[in-house]
This record gives sequence, C-alpha cells and structure tokens, in this order.
Amino acid sequence: MRPGGEHMDDRIATAAEAYENAAMPQRREVHTEEDTPEDANELPEAVRKTPVEEKSPARWAYERLILYIKAFEERLDSEEEVAMGFTGGDAGVLRIEGMGYFDPDVVTFYGSDPAGGRMQLIQHVTQLNVALRALPKAEKRAEPRRIGFRLVRDLDT
Repeated sequence: MRPGGEHMDDRIATAAEAYENAAMPQRREVHTEEDTPEDANELPEAVRKTPVEEKSPARWAYERLILYIKAFEERLDSEEEVAMGFTGGDAGVLRIEGMGYFDPDVVTFYGSDPAGGRMQLIQHVTQLNVALRALPKAEKRAEPRRIGFRLVRDLDT
C-alpha cells in the first residue's frame, strides 16, 4: 500500500486523461462547406445516456468512431464506400464492413481489401489511429454499403 491508502495496482491517470475522463461528452466540428448539417455537433441520445465514467475505453472509442464513420459516409457519393487506410507497413486499405469492441480496451474492424480478401484489424485503444478513406464501391453491388448508419442504429438498441 502507498502513502495515502492507495494500492500499488491503482491506475494512475495523467492530468490530461483525468480531465478528458471527467469532461461531459461534447463534439465540435467546423467545415469549410456552407452546407454542414446543423446537427453535426449533436450527440445521439444513445451516446449521451450512459455517463462516460461508466464506459470502458473500448466502448467509448467505439461509439465515437461510429459517429465519425457515419459523418464521413454522409459526404460520399453513390459510387463510393468507406474504408480505412493503415499507417506504416504494407497492410494497405480495409473496406469497413463491420466494427466492434471487446471490453475493456480493444476495438476491431472487419472488412475486405480492395482485391476482396477478408481482413480484420484488432486495435488497442491506446494505439488507435483511423484514417477514413473513400473507395469506389464494389462493382458487384448496385448500391454502396453504408456501415455507419447500421452502427448508429445498433447503438439505439
């Protein structure tokens, strides 16, 4: 036990982490386009109803990623689908077809590469970097797939 009664295994947060964890969830975005939706900064009830301190880091990252993916998809045309690019290495691009989390600290993306090969990215929240990209939709499909809208719908259930 440490002085002050703390256990050695108690998590020590940096000042920035403590501040971020104590803050009320907020979203603020400004874009150059005049047609930015008025609700761009509003958080869905499904995200606001559970306090941040009751969410695991994985769940909190998952919920915020859903909002970013949905907003990104809203700006795509009918010939594009959302994908994510990887930094470093030769992993390439993953067309996002699913997403999930595993408490307390893992987020995972499911999808395929541009050649159609199945892919899954398993990412620890402390290493999370996601670059959203627009790829031409898969040629077999008449309509582009929109995972962001399905993910938001799942939040509400």
